[in-house]
Amino acid sequence: MRKIATMLIARRGRDASDWAGRFRYGYLMDGLILMFGPVLWLVLSSFKSAAALNEFPPQLLPYGQKSVAVPGQDKPLPLYRVTLPDGTTRELAELRRIGSQATLVDPRAPEQEYKVNIRERKPVREFQLATGNYNEVFSKFSFGTLLWNSVLITVVATLITLLFNAMAAFALSKYRFGGRDAVFLLIISTLMIPPTIILVPNFLVVSELGLLNSLWGVIWPAVATPTGVFLLRQYMLTIPDELIDAARMDNASEWRIFWRIVLPLSAPALAVLAIFSVMWRWNDFLWPLIVLSRTEKFTLQLALNAFQGELTTEWHYLLAMTVITLLPVTLVFAFLQRHITTGIASAGVK
Repeated sequence: MRKIATMLIARRGRDASDWAGRFRYGYLMDGLILMFGPVLWLVLSSFKSAAALNEFPPQLLPYGQKSVAVPGQDKPLPLYRVTLPDGTTRELAELRRIGSQATLVDPRAPEQEYKVNIRERKPVREFQLATGNYNEVFSKFSFGTLLWNSVLITVVATLITLLFNAMAAFALSKYRFGGRDAVFLLIISTLMIPPTIILVPNFLVVSELGLLNSLWGVIWPAVATPTGVFLLRQYMLTIPDELIDAARMDNASEWRIFWRIVLPLSAPALAVLAIFSVMWRWNDFLWPLIVLSRTEKFTLQLALNAFQGELTTEWHYLLAMTVITLLPVTLVFAFLQRHITTGIASAGVK
């Protein structure tokens, strides 16, 4: 924070203020808040109790009502700051409430009771982390099965997507045949088709193949993506053709050229596509919802829907589960993010 403050008040020269620099850093700070503010709110809200989430106005930090142990009581009682008829203010524990009348006692002298209107008391709040949100989520579901299904779909689909898209991109970038450009334009044109339009054809194909309620029914329909073909083709165009010609002169097969030369040189673009594929598959909700109907085949994203009922929604569990589902994608992005700039920048260079 001290470095940020120094940059914001920095001056250029002796007298002139660097207003451009201040504006630049202010703009970056606004962008940082807009991007990570909702994520921070999500994480902090996942540690709030159900009562704290329903409070208005909402609080950023997870505060909860303070409880205190009172002699003679089996459970801790909620603590309130009460304004008594004589104008004094005291912290009392609520023993019971009937209508608008509350009976409170002093935790240090519980033999004396105070009857006050509920409008004359305010809850004493303290910083509390509702870690039970996470503990109870694991007890409500077979979390290991859900995690395994999500990981299996994401990993297998990503590997197949990388292989298929790389093979198509290799053919479209290094082979010369009639209609090559037309095929590439046809692949790219599929980007204009909304995914919801092909849901019914995909469902019919999966049903005919007997892949309903199967993880393979979720994996296969989208293993070849036009985005991946375009990204890898543009990157492979930057690989010198002389390398491939030299390998052919050494009697290397086309598969060996593809596996030992093209793929290693395309590692940055493959890393970018891997990040995209992991995010697509891990966060996919609609297609698994259509294909899977058995609970033991559900993914973590489908499990989120279980917290939303017809009349009520268990927001404290839903937010905790959402944070859990964000962690794997965040880790993948953290390990592969250094390839993003290189891969995307090089994909547009011919």
